[in-house]
Amino acid sequence: MNRREPLVSNTKCECGHQNPVGTVLCEACGKPLDEKDRESADNLEMRYDGVARRSQRVNPGIIDLIWNFFSSVKIAIYLIVLTLLGSMLGTIFPQESTFLNIDASTYYKETYGTAGNIYYRLGLSHTYESWWFVTLLVMIGASLVICSLDRVLPLYKALTRQKIRKHRQFLTRQKVVLVTKVEEEPEVWVARLSEPLKKKGYRVKTDGGALLAEKHRFSRWGPYVIHIGLIIFLLAVLARGLPGLNMDQHLAFQQGEVTKIPDTTYYLKNEKFTVEFYTDDEMPEEFRGKKVLPKLYETKAVLYECTADCIDPSKEPKLSEVAVHDIRVNSPLSYKGLKAYQFDYDLTPVLRSVQPELVNSATGEGYGKFKLDMKNPQRTFQSGPYTLSLKEKYMDFGLNDEGQPVSKSPYPNAPAFLFLITGPDLPAEGQQYFYFPKQVDKEQFQQQAINDKLGGSGRFLELEVQGMSDVDFAESTSYLNIRVDRAMPFVWVGAGIVMLGLVLGFYWQHRRIWLNLENGELVLGGHTNKNWFGFRREIVSILYKVDVIVDEKSLDNGGGLA
Repeated sequence: MNRREPLVSNTKCECGHQNPVGTVLCEACGKPLDEKDRESADNLEMRYDGVARRSQRVNPGIIDLIWNFFSSVKIAIYLIVLTLLGSMLGTIFPQESTFLNIDASTYYKETYGTAGNIYYRLGLSHTYESWWFVTLLVMIGASLVICSLDRVLPLYKALTRQKIRKHRQFLTRQKVVLVTKVEEEPEVWVARLSEPLKKKGYRVKTDGGALLAEKHRFSRWGPYVIHIGLIIFLLAVLARGLPGLNMDQHLAFQQGEVTKIPDTTYYLKNEKFTVEFYTDDEMPEEFRGKKVLPKLYETKAVLYECTADCIDPSKEPKLSEVAVHDIRVNSPLSYKGLKAYQFDYDLTPVLRSVQPELVNSATGEGYGKFKLDMKNPQRTFQSGPYTLSLKEKYMDFGLNDEGQPVSKSPYPNAPAFLFLITGPDLPAEGQQYFYFPKQVDKEQFQQQAINDKLGGSGRFLELEVQGMSDVDFAESTSYLNIRVDRAMPFVWVGAGIVMLGLVLGFYWQHRRIWLNLENGELVLGGHTNKNWFGFRREIVSILYKVDVIVDEKSLDNGGGLA
């Protein structure tokens, strides 16, 4: 019989119970409702006790068709296989997120050739954030929800409304069946049988000469508990893509500076960075004189939280200290879900600020120094009668393919500043001036030539640094891996619920025994969701307690009894 399109038109059973359309077995007595099914001698399909499910409607509407699509186990398997294949594609080459600072448009082609370029062009370099991969995860989640609702509600209905008396055909078409003679009074014999059943952990209900014994019903919910866990797990994984719930960035923190952690209200100060190296005596002989290996590197870090003026860039944020920790490898700073791991370091001094002076190149007259910070400079400076307005800042100066100035990275490797100077003897619109604090950058990028083009023949002002006392360097830079994952607790909760469902489903079996004793004939039927051998052995031992001796193999009903 096609379970998805029942041929039942009249769902009223001969016992008088009116069943919903789509019901296969009468909800009251268990008799098959389909005429062809009544003539069969096969074991009954007991997965949902024959209760009607929405996905089995004969004439489904549009919503029902969508419901049927997602409630199909076959479709769920296809979605899982497609997701696994997509995940495998994402592992062919490293994902973009695994790199600190690369130009992905050229990196994959230069590193992996034509295959890498195709990989990047297809968008596989960010597979796990792609729309199609996220869509597959959402569809798997929808399938889990609808599969569960389509089955768990009918199952709950069937198990909570079980009747004690069952039709003879229901009993004799179970997989465990016993038909035998009993001379004792039905009520007395059923009462005697109840005691050994209860000792075995069964919950027993009786109705005269009829009995229903059941135990470990909770194990039937194991698969649906697993579904709930998987749904929570998937939602948590998807939530990691929402702003503020997940961060995994590698940031540079210069010694002595307070640096804002992007997309958070936190600031971190690298108070001091120290590194210790292995001595030659401590190094393996094959590495001596060839390598310098760090034994320990440590960042003395202070974490601050912004309490006021956090958004307005024109105001100094008010910070409150919330955590102090010496960050080492495998010993991160941790505070309310934010973790800062020691990742790398750089002992090259990094320019932090300079104090240039505006000088008249013709007369040598200076107009006063001002402090120029590399990261967060002021926008306007006053030097004597002249005003310098900062128009552009480039932390790592370079030129793009069109010859336009760009910043290649957020780190002050080659800082450059474009000022507009206004004041006496200058044009009304002011004079533009490019300034490179580092001498090596002045020569490499030809500062004088750039300014000659910007200022023309009338240029007479220069920015100069008089001595090393006017230059402030950070002695070292600590690279920290900043992680925020507020969805991770829910990932673990989902995984824990999945494990609970696995335990429920694997370590217990739902066992039920029905029997009718009428006119000296005992008809017994039993059902379990697994471990049929143990179930038959248990029934034999229980019957033995009431002086009914049967062979265990005789209970195995291969095709049912008429």
